[in-house]
Amino acid sequence: MTARERKERKEIFCVLCVPLRLLNSRVKPLAIYTCKLTDEQAATLKSCLDARNYSFREVPYARFAGEKEKTNVVFYESGKLVVQGKGTQEFVEFVLEPEVLKQAKLGYEAVLNPELLLPRIGVDESGKGDFFGPMCVAGVYVNESVINAWKDAGVRDSKNISSDKRISDLAKLIKDTPGCVTTVVPIGNEAYNRLYAKMKSVNTVLAWGHARVIENLMGQRHRINPPPVRAISDQFAASKSVIEKQLMSLGRSIELVQRHKAEEDLAVAAASILARDEFVKRLAALGKDFELELPKGAGTNVDAVAKQFVEQHGPEKLAKIAKMHFRTALRAQGLPEPPKTEWRKPGSSRA
Repeated sequence: MTARERKERKEIFCVLCVPLRLLNSRVKPLAIYTCKLTDEQAATLKSCLDARNYSFREVPYARFAGEKEKTNVVFYESGKLVVQGKGTQEFVEFVLEPEVLKQAKLGYEAVLNPELLLPRIGVDESGKGDFFGPMCVAGVYVNESVINAWKDAGVRDSKNISSDKRISDLAKLIKDTPGCVTTVVPIGNEAYNRLYAKMKSVNTVLAWGHARVIENLMGQRHRINPPPVRAISDQFAASKSVIEKQLMSLGRSIELVQRHKAEEDLAVAAASILARDEFVKRLAALGKDFELELPKGAGTNVDAVAKQFVEQHGPEKLAKIAKMHFRTALRAQGLPEPPKTEWRKPGSSRA
């Protein structure tokens, strides 16, 4: 590409970006920005800094570091780029994106994804697939200021975070974020087993928990500003009516959205973290009460601990720490298991 072609491309890029930036002038300028660069992009960036008379200095573990007025640019051996200072926003929008990254994102997420900054409620659960411990359902209200505060904090679906310590740290960050309103409904094992015996369905119990969370948040309208436009959860049932039937008046005043991979929404991801944090803490407390480390999930290791628990405390105590509709409960008590039902798609017939 010739110098003239590069200049024309940059001009077109900037012209296209102008209306987007004007539409998003309310976004608070960044003071720090990080991303990964390829070797080719790093070389281009170095040339950009040279052309703009940046002063270079030595920084530990950095390939190069440039400084000019209000902006510090450091590219590390790991491939990570860090831009800091009052000039960060301007540098990223007018230098890094058009000349190095060749893409425009910073500052106009609301245009690229209009729903990103909308006030909303995210709902998620933890413990549904775990034999030991409660089922915990959490809800999180977010607005534009909350979303902006979380952009670089690492808030994401809890299933993608393996460290309980990291979950705990993120849960604290979420709860401490100004403007964020949260609630957690832990369904203890004895209550869970009663609900399941009555409702005969895990999804119905889960829907009940989702409904309670939504009702709790909608009951805090004095703290929710602006009001949420919808409540989002993962699609765990064939129809959202499963949740709607469990809602009372407050919950019915908001649009309910169920979608696959809802945890990709930041509000739902935050709810998943709070639910997981509550589950982990309550599981640990149960284990401490019975002087036994209770494993997560379900499988051969869980079967072994379940049998050990029954041997030490008797079968009558199992309902205090476990979900009794799991086949694990029968195996732990030495009871026969019913034959497994073959699943078939509704409406299909056996050949």
